[in-house]
Amino acid sequence: MSENEIIDLRRHGRPPYTVALLHGGPGARGEMAPVARVLSSSRGVLEPLQRATSVRGQVEELRRDLEAAGDPPMALIGFSWGGWLGFILAAEHPDLVGKLILVGCAPFEERRASAVHLTRMSRLGVEERREASSILRLLEGPEVAGAEEMDAALRRLGAIFSKADSYDPILPESVDVDLQPEAFQAVWREAAELRKSGRLLELGRRIECPVVAIQGEHDPHPAEGVRLPLSSVLKSFRFFLLQESGHKPWIERRSRDKFYQILDHELR
Repeated sequence: MSENEIIDLRRHGRPPYTVALLHGGPGARGEMAPVARVLSSSRGVLEPLQRATSVRGQVEELRRDLEAAGDPPMALIGFSWGGWLGFILAAEHPDLVGKLILVGCAPFEERRASAVHLTRMSRLGVEERREASSILRLLEGPEVAGAEEMDAALRRLGAIFSKADSYDPILPESVDVDLQPEAFQAVWREAAELRKSGRLLELGRRIECPVVAIQGEHDPHPAEGVRLPLSSVLKSFRFFLLQESGHKPWIERRSRDKFYQILDHELR
């Protein structure tokens, strides 16, 4: 596929495109746009918009985009689910990835997974907990809801959890996130199974490039769930814990500048 045929890919700055930003979700297409705009002032940045409804499909989408439009080996910055996606790609296609930067990753071991939900719910009020639980039952249940209902449910859940995930957020700039409920449900089920089986972490033994993880101290995703397991399997690994920061460091009043300082240094 030629570069001109790719439609689910945003380009920021000027070529060569040496950095790619991978959104979370799964299915939160476009949420990394604010970071892309900042970084593209001095370098070419790609923002792939994953659409596939399987882990394998998203890996192949990303491989295709980087090969067609990027300048490998590239620096991948993966947020949340995007961190796992970059992790898998770096293990399977080491020629494409020169450095992997993980931001706000979910824990890599099953034994720490439950802490995320418990921490989030503990930071919410009674009514918000009740509403979040209802939405999660809808998203995880066997019933097939309509597309509009699912989209609304995901957006509302994101709004509720953003309160639990943030420390001292700046009023965020408007970000047009294209939510993909089908991708969220299908990809996350597969990804959770990869973690549960231990296969996700084991992929780290095949990663050749340096890996950097950045985690907010206030992020419900526990820092030790990233730092400890990755330290045991990666050849080159460094970890940054951002004080006074939540899940998305770029929206945090007290850690935003430090976050971009780290990225700027790691991308040199």
